[in-house]
Amino acid sequence: MIFSELYGAYYNAVAAILREAAAHPVTKEELRRITAENAFSESVLTIEPALTGGKWPLLRPDGTGVTRFPPTMPLTLLQKRWLKAISLDPRIRLFDADIPGLDDVPPLFTPDDVFVFDRCADGDPFEDETYIRTFRLVLDAVRDRQPLSIGVRSRNGGTAHLNGMPEYLEYSEKDDKFRLAVSGFRHPVFVNLGRVLSCRPFCGPRRMVRRKPAPAAEKSVELELLDERNALERVLLHFAHFEKEARRLDERRYRVTVRYQRDDETEMVIRVLSFGPLIRVTEPESFAALIKERLEMQKSCGLG
Repeated sequence: MIFSELYGAYYNAVAAILREAAAHPVTKEELRRITAENAFSESVLTIEPALTGGKWPLLRPDGTGVTRFPPTMPLTLLQKRWLKAISLDPRIRLFDADIPGLDDVPPLFTPDDVFVFDRCADGDPFEDETYIRTFRLVLDAVRDRQPLSIGVRSRNGGTAHLNGMPEYLEYSEKDDKFRLAVSGFRHPVFVNLGRVLSCRPFCGPRRMVRRKPAPAAEKSVELELLDERNALERVLLHFAHFEKEARRLDERRYRVTVRYQRDDETEMVIRVLSFGPLIRVTEPESFAALIKERLEMQKSCGLG
């Protein structure tokens, strides 16, 4: 969890609990509240039993902390090496992120150490200087509510032009592309940033029809998992960037509901299959059918 920007919240949540415990005994109700404020809704399933049951020996039975002083969290060498590793990701340059103090720190891994499968091969040119300038201009326009005038290369090789209000950027892991949602039209408009030929602030009339693009169709899948080989923690980490809920059924079984966009359905099927027999799809039947179809396809290819 130390390597995840999302699951680093566990450390922040425990640090907040220990700061409270340094001042007075922490009750279970306070522990749950602090966990909810600093981590995720399902984090209480992990943090509370770990602290109260002694797995993480940081709290006494009376709710006081075992340390005399509130915790501090300086960066460790391992964390610095992780930051150096992600600073090598070409997508970091898009955000003009500056991470100081890493000049002499060796990266934990490099982009050459990562092999990604089931991803489209024609992703956006993240290292292209024109693409970087366009991305930053678009990002500033989204933040500042600045209309844009955008020239786009169409699928048939032609050029399209539009003036509109940028609403938000979204990234597809499967396609390895960013696209921009633009309002001001009768129907939602989404622009692939890799197809943008020109982009500048729109200097025409500021009054525009604000028809905000409808969000992509959302779906959900309900999973029942057997918590063997640390399956619960691996599932929560694997689906960290999806909206989800987790509920304990008994000592070893959990029910996890994961919400995802319709465009990510193929990726979701692959992710669920990666857990093998530890996960069973309970709803919907249409998703279970996709799992069966994928397994039959693998079997026909000699992969199952």
